[in-house]
Amino acid sequence: MSAISEGANLYVEAAWRSAGDDGVLDVLNPADESVLGMVAAATVADAAQAVAAAAAAQPAWARVPIVERGDRLRRLADLIEADADRFTALLVSEVGKPTHEAQAEVGFAVEFLRYNARWDRILSGDILSGDAPGEVIHLLRVPLGVVVAICPWNFPLAVLCRKLAPALLTGNTVVIKPSEVTPLSSVALVELIDRHLDLPPGTVNLVTGGPAVGAELVGNPATAMVSFTGHRDTGKAVMRSAADNLTRVALELGGKAPAIVLHDADLDLAVPAILQARHTNAGQVCTSAERVLVHRDVVGPFVERYVAAAEALVVGDPSGSVDMGPMANRAQVQKTAAAVERAIADGASVRTGGEPPSGPAYETGFWYAPTVLTEVSRDAAILREETFGPVTPIVPIDSLDDALAIANDSRYGLSAYVFSRDYSSVMRTVDELQFGEIYVNRTLGESVHAHHAGLKESGIGGEDGKWGILKYTHVKTAYHRYS
Repeated sequence: MSAISEGANLYVEAAWRSAGDDGVLDVLNPADESVLGMVAAATVADAAQAVAAAAAAQPAWARVPIVERGDRLRRLADLIEADADRFTALLVSEVGKPTHEAQAEVGFAVEFLRYNARWDRILSGDILSGDAPGEVIHLLRVPLGVVVAICPWNFPLAVLCRKLAPALLTGNTVVIKPSEVTPLSSVALVELIDRHLDLPPGTVNLVTGGPAVGAELVGNPATAMVSFTGHRDTGKAVMRSAADNLTRVALELGGKAPAIVLHDADLDLAVPAILQARHTNAGQVCTSAERVLVHRDVVGPFVERYVAAAEALVVGDPSGSVDMGPMANRAQVQKTAAAVERAIADGASVRTGGEPPSGPAYETGFWYAPTVLTEVSRDAAILREETFGPVTPIVPIDSLDDALAIANDSRYGLSAYVFSRDYSSVMRTVDELQFGEIYVNRTLGESVHAHHAGLKESGIGGEDGKWGILKYTHVKTAYHRYS
């Protein structure tokens, strides 16, 4: 274990150090733009050294019995849980999410670690009969090697644990690359690993920095797998680079989730569920309800209730008692504002919001008010491109057929929602929606033992459950002649 100081938080081969050129990055509080701290701005050479350290450590880590690897994950879960208040405060300050959402993310991170750790007694290969007498075939689950975990800024702690836990359990070593916008929770997590887990040096490595660092990690020939969560276009670039070395990729990219409200939906359930699915983390969630398709029979009362609920949301300092905090960075505010302006130009009406909130509390920071749009053209860009902000476009539909046609007319295919009391309508929707996960009569939030995976341009691979664990392994076949 080595000491860590501000700006010296690259973690390579169990040692904390500064960037090769001593470069640093400021980390801002999105609520007021104050500087929370500095992290190292790694160089390409720093990234290459991290991959080399992970590659050198991997054989030793793979020889550690899987039950001991599971014990390390359980220990890390306990450490995070014991330090939950500090991790919560970090997420509130660097992401801008309200305290209750930050607490939920910390809990989710702990749950990822504990769920994956339980597989230390379950993960197995297979035994097959041979083709000849005196022969048996063993199918063995073996680690891939070095896993590069590139994490997003919207759920920096939970998504890191979602990747780290199955990778370590299955005997891989890991290089973590957090978003340069929200790296502090990742640094704090690796501090716990460094102090308490006694891993072989190089088992877990951390590099903080920008796109050039990510490009080196992805393109390095010693990288066996890249697990990336982020923007669709960046994911495509990751895939192109990884192809040069035929490196395995798992890509969890964007979404444009439709929320379908049929004529028989319970509006007392649908309105708050969709409101939460749209405004959690200021709408910066890949599974967020990005477009709401409401049957004409109920669109009037739905809009009335939804607008009132959106206007009642308390927006402010995320450390206080609020429903929604700021957006994570200025670029997200600009992107959201541009999407709304274009929708208005295309004929949409603003029912509430449509601009940053006003008042002294919002003069600094990255703010945008909850916004509801109606009279949205069906070919409007806001129904096709991911907004990733607190904007709800509402479109009337004439039938379930109409809803399915609009919903599936998208390059994305991650999540979708449906609200109906009719079981046959629900099951038809589940069958015909071209999305990887469907939420029926409920708000967002996946379970660690299910599978989180998108179709189309929402990604490749997937996370969680046994399927998420197996992707970090390779099946090795051994043919045994014993007589």
